[in-house]
Amino acid sequence: MVLESFAIRERPEGSAGDRESPDADEEKFVAAGKKYNIIMVKGSAFGCAGYVRLAYCVSRETVKNALTAFEKLAEKVKQIGLEGRKVCIVMDSNTSHLYGEMVRKVLEPVSAKVISFQFPAGELHKTLDVVRDIYKELIEAHFDRKDYLAALGGGVVGDITGFAAATYLRGISFIQIPTTLLSQSDSSVGGKTGVDFDGYKNMVGAFCMPKLVYMNVSTLSTMDERDYLSGMGEVVKHGLIRDKKFFDWLKINHEKICSQDNETLIEMDYHNCRIKGEVVEEDPTEQGIRSLLNFGHTLGHAIEKQKAGELYHGECVSIGAAAAAYISMKRGYLTKDELQTVLDAFTSFKLPITVTGVDKEAALAATKSDKKMQGNQIRFILLKSLGEAVVDKTVTMDEMREALDFVCQDA
Repeated sequence: MVLESFAIRERPEGSAGDRESPDADEEKFVAAGKKYNIIMVKGSAFGCAGYVRLAYCVSRETVKNALTAFEKLAEKVKQIGLEGRKVCIVMDSNTSHLYGEMVRKVLEPVSAKVISFQFPAGELHKTLDVVRDIYKELIEAHFDRKDYLAALGGGVVGDITGFAAATYLRGISFIQIPTTLLSQSDSSVGGKTGVDFDGYKNMVGAFCMPKLVYMNVSTLSTMDERDYLSGMGEVVKHGLIRDKKFFDWLKINHEKICSQDNETLIEMDYHNCRIKGEVVEEDPTEQGIRSLLNFGHTLGHAIEKQKAGELYHGECVSIGAAAAAYISMKRGYLTKDELQTVLDAFTSFKLPITVTGVDKEAALAATKSDKKMQGNQIRFILLKSLGEAVVDKTVTMDEMREALDFVCQDA
């Protein structure tokens, strides 16, 4: 174990010993450090209010990266032409106390004005009411079409922020700063924005591409295990529909991914975003191939509608993918062994492939109101093979009912 003072920001000339905290509120900064498993002593405890002492058992560089990984954000904002504009940082109650002040301080030197908007965390707050409150904040701060929004948080934050940006003054710029695995692997890439409506996911929305997606994998260390691994539902999905080599790599590296090995996460994020980026570039408004990204989502969303608050989105995608893989096997596309390979891939990341307490007939009815409907036909995504998906408009209610029987484990 290495115990020493650590340089976050140099103290004024003539001062000795320890270093200045990047957060003026030392209590908040010390609390945030615990999220990274970094033990700090606030300066007021040793006569230097506003400063901290750190003890750590990893490299100096690891600690520095964890605490300063947002520093390049200002440079990126300049590169995309948003320097000198007003910015509103949109975040939820989870991310505001962790990163809100850090990101504000990074953006202030390159912004005309920085304001923030916070709303309660959770899918239940992904509503038009929250979007309306964002509009009010922007109007009161005199935001015009040259100003922009910054989504700081997970998928819910990104979806709401993007939709507000797409519709305020008929469209202003926004950037994504995703802080969860689910948002880094899926929702921040591709420009799908929107809110839920009367319990139906993403029924009101718009396609609006962010000007920048800034990923900081060190933020993943603040997540609890279940929330973190929920994001793997989308990552495994991307391998299954488009890249068997990546799917196999995920299986080989599942222990490193589960333990959040930094280099492995960076490589995973790169390949995952490459896959989704290629699909989105080919079909930005989901007229064709982009529909493949909905693998696991038709029945997954129907299950999520009933289990909101109990299951995370990535967990529902995992269950929906298990159901879709079952139909693929019954159609003769996959062998039984390949079906088991799919199931094992999800469970290796502690994701569920079965569920209890679901009204199957209500779930089937919900698929008819799904945004993936085309006319009276459901565009269901099946696996032609591991690493190759197809859109199928012939999947019947009976096939989906049988698939629900496969994943619903009620006695």
